[in-house]
Amino acid sequence: MSRRTTLLPSWLPIDPYILVILGTVGLAALLPASGGAATVADGASTTAIALLFFLYGARLSTREALDGLRHWRLHVTVLAATFVAFPLLGLAAKGLVPAVLTPPLYSGLLFLCLVPSTVQSSIAFTSIARGNVPAAICAGSFSSLAGVVLTPLLAALLIGSTAGGFSADSLTQIVLQLLVPFLAGQLLRRWVGGFVLRNKKVLGYVDRGSILLVVYTAFSHGMVAGIWHQVTPARLGLLLVVEAVLLAAMLSLTWFGARRLGFDRGDRIAIQFAGSKKSLAAGLPMASVLFGPQAAMVVLPLMLFHQMQLMVCAVIAKRRARDPEETPTPEARPAVAASPG
Repeated sequence: MSRRTTLLPSWLPIDPYILVILGTVGLAALLPASGGAATVADGASTTAIALLFFLYGARLSTREALDGLRHWRLHVTVLAATFVAFPLLGLAAKGLVPAVLTPPLYSGLLFLCLVPSTVQSSIAFTSIARGNVPAAICAGSFSSLAGVVLTPLLAALLIGSTAGGFSADSLTQIVLQLLVPFLAGQLLRRWVGGFVLRNKKVLGYVDRGSILLVVYTAFSHGMVAGIWHQVTPARLGLLLVVEAVLLAAMLSLTWFGARRLGFDRGDRIAIQFAGSKKSLAAGLPMASVLFGPQAAMVVLPLMLFHQMQLMVCAVIAKRRARDPEETPTPEARPAVAASPG
């Protein structure tokens, strides 16, 4: 971490993993999997997605999530931001088609609005800003749990077949590739949870490697299908502008809305960071299952939004850290002191 900050301004955090993902996209553009290689890549990607969601289930502590229910107003607020406000803004953006966004890019923008919130970065930014870290942990966990079910259902309802790959079969695949492994991880957590926690670093590489495989497979399909002819640099520029407006709207809504609802500073920080971000790790495999060969175009807006949210939220977190001290909530006081900066 220190090495990166010496190379880049502290206010401009470029996620190295995003660079690796972009390199994977470049590899798929130069050497896309086709024919027999594509069949092998598809099988490996399917296995990787199932493994990812098994590990998600094994990591999430149901007991901690249930303990956090006492702060239910905060969690309902974050879930409403993630699965109500975001989708409504996504639907409103349909008016930008086709003048600003092409239909495939709009489907991707709407899909990113349906993806659950992040966990790790929400916790990290809340800690930096001296917010309610336990609330951020529970809010991110609740969002991940809800997203396994809500994201596919909302995609079926709001996107349907407009992205070219969603069908009733996709729902079956969601159950088999995402929900069943996730529930298996939850059920087996009693026996495998310790192993997962002890080997968190190694399994983190498994997570990231699995996502890279999903990215390579999705973008290989995109190259073979020739979907990149649908995107021009001008359209990408317009997409970035739309996403910047979307992020600014959600950051403002979560901060000022939480204030109107009577939350204290620590809770408002947790709500802002957990309610304004979207998970690339959850969205990529979901899109691969839901949209098949069209997944490359669908996840493009999510990839761009992910990097944008990290850069903007890093700046906001450091500014919040300089705010005048307030009396912390009972939940926030011990956790912030124990959390790594």
